[in-house]
Amino acid sequence: MKQALDNIRVLDLTRVLAGPYATMILGDLGADIIKIEMPLTGDDSRAFGPYVKNESAYFMSLNRNKRSITINLKSEKGKNVFLEMVKKADVVVENFRPGTMEKLGLGYDYLSAINPKLIYAASSGYGHTGPYSKRAAYDAVVQAMGGVMSITGQKDGKPTRVGSSIADINAGLFTAIGILAALNNRHETGKGQKVDVAMLDTQVAILENAIARYVVTGNVPKPGGNRHPSIVPFEPFDTKNGEVVVAAGNDVLWAKFCQVIGTEELINDERFKTNPLRNENYDELRPLIAEPMTKKTTEEWLELLDKAGVPNGPINTVDKVIQDPQVLAREMIVEVEHPVAGKLKMPGVPIKLSDTPGSVRTPAPVLGQHTDEILKELLGYDDEKIQSLKDEKAL
Repeated sequence: MKQALDNIRVLDLTRVLAGPYATMILGDLGADIIKIEMPLTGDDSRAFGPYVKNESAYFMSLNRNKRSITINLKSEKGKNVFLEMVKKADVVVENFRPGTMEKLGLGYDYLSAINPKLIYAASSGYGHTGPYSKRAAYDAVVQAMGGVMSITGQKDGKPTRVGSSIADINAGLFTAIGILAALNNRHETGKGQKVDVAMLDTQVAILENAIARYVVTGNVPKPGGNRHPSIVPFEPFDTKNGEVVVAAGNDVLWAKFCQVIGTEELINDERFKTNPLRNENYDELRPLIAEPMTKKTTEEWLELLDKAGVPNGPINTVDKVIQDPQVLAREMIVEVEHPVAGKLKMPGVPIKLSDTPGSVRTPAPVLGQHTDEILKELLGYDDEKIQSLKDEKAL
């Protein structure tokens, strides 16, 4: 079946998380992702646990639908192989510290001169401009600097890192979006361009209404636990046997929620009639709606709230997420057969396209698995030439 990006060839120089996440998205949608790794060591994340038969589950979860070739870019002959590949590529993606590719003689200006149609995407901690450009960055550092840690955590508690590596993942998402935008523009103009995505920029971009609240009120947002900063009720409640999250995002849902929990008298209470009033009088309201929630089990509330059309859900642990019937129905947990590790479950493709659906077609490659295949297919090399390059440590 045709896929949305099956006419796109990507040279993937990325490693660890942000870059590989971006190229994974493109690969899931059909692009030919040629993962270029250093001989012997490969992507740093190959050394991250947990392991299955000495293969990194971390690496395997991010590098499906890719082919691996090893090229030593510090070798002149290795560099020449890469440059020949650039001439036949649509996209180059890298997430080195700014300046690294230029030191190798492989920066955007040089590559775009070789292939004017090339999309060159760079994902880095702070971007290719600005005073922090050359600084090293990892997810936790950017979560701290980008503000999200300062609004995450329990009320009056310490700033807390978000459990998922969202600074890296958001950079990957925005990098993929930037590449697709640049490809669309190339379709119109015939010209490639540079896509420069910074983890810090993307973290600021997803601060949601925290910046708006500060700009309007002058109050610096702080951790507020699990409640929403401006919608009430929009948080977890204790039940007889656990917790349930309720999100009554408007006055109609507020009324339905009150009817379900048996507090109809609160619907038109002057203190709580509108969301701004409920927010203003939160401390008075919270115990009045929290106490009734303790009278039934989580399962009972889920059924009653669903029936009333009030958004709600349990706080699932990961083991429950991967067994959830909705998650399974949407094929968001898939099983892949790896040549060394065997069967491995991982997240599926979240973008559902009706005519050109994405898919998980191949497992993550072992290091250099496709070196010979790619060089023969793309550049027409024969066995003798490939072996010569290996002997000279160019591959």
